[in-house]
Amino acid sequence: MTTADRTGPLPLRIKLANGFGSIAFGVKDNGFSVFLLTFYNLVLGMEAWLVSLALVIALVVDAFVDPLLGNLSDRTYTRWGRRLPWLYLAPIPLGIAWYVLWSPPVEGPPSFALLLGMAVLIRLLLSACEVPSVALVPELTRDYDERTTLFRFRYLFGWTGGLGLLFLTYSVFLRDGLLDREGYEVYGLVGAITIVAASLISALGQHRFVARYPETKPPPFSLKVAFAEIIESFSERAFLIFALGAVAAYISQGMTFALSNYLFYFVWEFTEGALAIYPFVLLASVVVAFLLLGTLHRRFGKIRVASVTTVLAMIFWLIPYGLRLLGLWPEVGGTASTALLFAFVLVSNSLSVMVLISASSMVAEIVEAFQERTGRRAEAAFYSGNWFVQKCATGVGILLAGLIISISGLPTDATPGAVAAPIIDSVIVQYCIMIALLGTFSAWWLARFPIDRADHEARLATLDAAARGDIDASGTAP
Repeated sequence: MTTADRTGPLPLRIKLANGFGSIAFGVKDNGFSVFLLTFYNLVLGMEAWLVSLALVIALVVDAFVDPLLGNLSDRTYTRWGRRLPWLYLAPIPLGIAWYVLWSPPVEGPPSFALLLGMAVLIRLLLSACEVPSVALVPELTRDYDERTTLFRFRYLFGWTGGLGLLFLTYSVFLRDGLLDREGYEVYGLVGAITIVAASLISALGQHRFVARYPETKPPPFSLKVAFAEIIESFSERAFLIFALGAVAAYISQGMTFALSNYLFYFVWEFTEGALAIYPFVLLASVVVAFLLLGTLHRRFGKIRVASVTTVLAMIFWLIPYGLRLLGLWPEVGGTASTALLFAFVLVSNSLSVMVLISASSMVAEIVEAFQERTGRRAEAAFYSGNWFVQKCATGVGILLAGLIISISGLPTDATPGAVAAPIIDSVIVQYCIMIALLGTFSAWWLARFPIDRADHEARLATLDAAARGDIDASGTAP
């Protein structure tokens, strides 16, 4: 069966297998976002700014290499298809590199070059797994709703893997304290095994369904042709509109992630118990999104759901901050404050995950629009392009977070509950203004995405007719 024949429901085992591979991404995100700075700074003694610089440089390098990896995946021509060779070759070196990252073979603080090299290597190897894995979605099915279902499974597995390892790390691996070096070594080993197992099981689970020669053989690889094809892909009108909406959403996400510890400790004064519960609130929100989004897409379509949930997520996220500024919020740090905030987080993050899944699924429809215009499919190019936007925007969000902290005047030795109210208010006001501006901009552009269900289905009919020789790919009768 070719891609052109794949409409209607997919077997559950294929949905599970494709989604299972995203656990590797969840593990990486967990480590890089939560533990890496703490481990290299407080445990190994490396300067914090050097650790941050290495991570930012690795992020930028990865962002610019991703489109090339996507092009290479699109041009792979084997009897196992375009994606599976990558999914079999990349995971084992990725697992080894992940283990070495958390067990560096040095005494004392690691060098900047070592950390940078490991961070770049891990990001590139992860891209070599994740880009082909996510690019399989448009190949597995052309159905408008089934593509959403596949991404629902990917996000469910990705978040569950990351949050599950987060829970294990705090409760088991680091039970003797956040500075336990041996605990991080165990964390690295378990993470490495998880990454390799998830990636290989995912590939094996999809093998019989996707392993076949691509319908057309690409010309020999050259950098000139590769960059020309990347530029052509990124010039697709639908992708440009999508990117404008996505870049604002990713800036907002990056800023929020970078400020999360400041918000939880200084604005909301979370206790250790609250921090332990927080991952379960996030996991519950992902489950809610997983259960509801399919029905919403079938009833309202991806475009409307993406734009409306962007606005609603922004509103529910900002309400607690507004009430706190107005003096209408329960005493921060108390049970009532934490419980009420968790309720808003549950709703807001459920809506935010719906935005992310909807946007990822929308990219799949760009593949056929590009195919209709050029006669060439470029699934990995568009998903690597989405990653390029995400990683660059995340860097901007991190910079904005730093500016907010600097402008507010938050002391470097600040302790929760002891910071002057005007400083906390300044953080809240600046942060909320940026969230409102970015959320509105994102929703406006996502609402203008030019491919709805009817457009997609009409385009499939045109491509099918062209494949039968009735009309050419541009829709012109012979």
